[in-house]
Amino acid sequence: MLTVSDPRDLGFLPDRLARIDAYIKAKYIDTGLLPHAALLVGRGDEIAHLSLQGDARPGQALQQDAIFRIASMTKPVTSVAFMQLVEEGKVALSDPVASILPEFAKTGVFQAGGGGVPFVTRPAATPMKMVDLLRHTSGLTYGFQERTPIDAAYRREKIDDFQSPRTMEEFVTAVAAIPLQFDPGSVWNYSVSTDIVGAVIQRIEGKPLGDVLEERIFKPLGMNDTHFQVPASKKDRITDCYAYHPRDKMKLFDKGDESRWMIENRFQSGGGGLASTLGDYHRFCRMLVNGGALDGAQILSPKTLELMTANHLPGGKDLTELSQSLFSEAENAGVGFGLGFATTMTPASTMVPGSVGDFYWGGMFSTAFLIDPVEHITMVFMTQLMPSSTYPIRREIKTMIYAALAA
Repeated sequence: MLTVSDPRDLGFLPDRLARIDAYIKAKYIDTGLLPHAALLVGRGDEIAHLSLQGDARPGQALQQDAIFRIASMTKPVTSVAFMQLVEEGKVALSDPVASILPEFAKTGVFQAGGGGVPFVTRPAATPMKMVDLLRHTSGLTYGFQERTPIDAAYRREKIDDFQSPRTMEEFVTAVAAIPLQFDPGSVWNYSVSTDIVGAVIQRIEGKPLGDVLEERIFKPLGMNDTHFQVPASKKDRITDCYAYHPRDKMKLFDKGDESRWMIENRFQSGGGGLASTLGDYHRFCRMLVNGGALDGAQILSPKTLELMTANHLPGGKDLTELSQSLFSEAENAGVGFGLGFATTMTPASTMVPGSVGDFYWGGMFSTAFLIDPVEHITMVFMTQLMPSSTYPIRREIKTMIYAALAA
């Protein structure tokens, strides 16, 4: 059970936290725009606010231990595991990706072709490095971007399917066979890069990615309900998941008691495959806000985490200057990207309250988390509606959390 402290003792105004719930209920739950909403606001190791609204499944009220598909909130977990290997000297951020995954040694940059015409490529101006994978400057993409012939090739080959029947090895081969969209290090483009990070981890460690995450992160942190494959014994806790529909508001995408997240996957997606709970992800966030440690388990050193949460975009640019993709509802002025997280460079440019150096990310099903190391604030938000660009709820929640801060 999650225990909530008196928010006043943690520097929050209770009435202002309560109005977040009222806002979500009136705008999103009562109107049928979202099926449910779980919000946890913490400070340090304590919980200042916990809210559960709506039904996990029709007629079944949302509970604390509900299991959600967290999609791209998998990426920070995979990135942390990679940085553990960096700490151990097994790999370096400056290493060429092809040094671990030689499949990428001859992957060229798109010049022409596609749509049934063979691709014309040229050698990359710079090799793809590990840092390019973590900060999404690799030249890879997602098919759902629907902008270029390379995106189309990803859709044709079903590269984005994080419940693919492929093995991890087959996935790497398929991605490496498609040209890069741009020279590594020249552009920011949201992509399957973190899935490739997962493949790097798996190849270095010689065991499935899920086993690595279990040994290195989930078990030490007590994240007992975080899985690539949800056990059948927990099927009653999996929420229904929906997709936006212009007429009906929501259409069922994945039924909880028949969820595809219970099916064993040959491919464990380091970029989007995990399911988790509010409490488990809060433990992950507590580790991050505590400088890499929780309850005696040192997951990362504080300096490694400091490196991860710095802006790594070339030239110190923000996402509006370097991005060629649109991936969420968020405005990205003043926002950089680190090694697995977006990070706030200048809060005034974002037009949303926050701190320099706060870092965060979200998932395709409108989930989100936030870490503010200045104010020691953590936030985890869970719901299940795709795509995440449907509503600006994550921006609204962040604004209202900081409005509730008194000290």
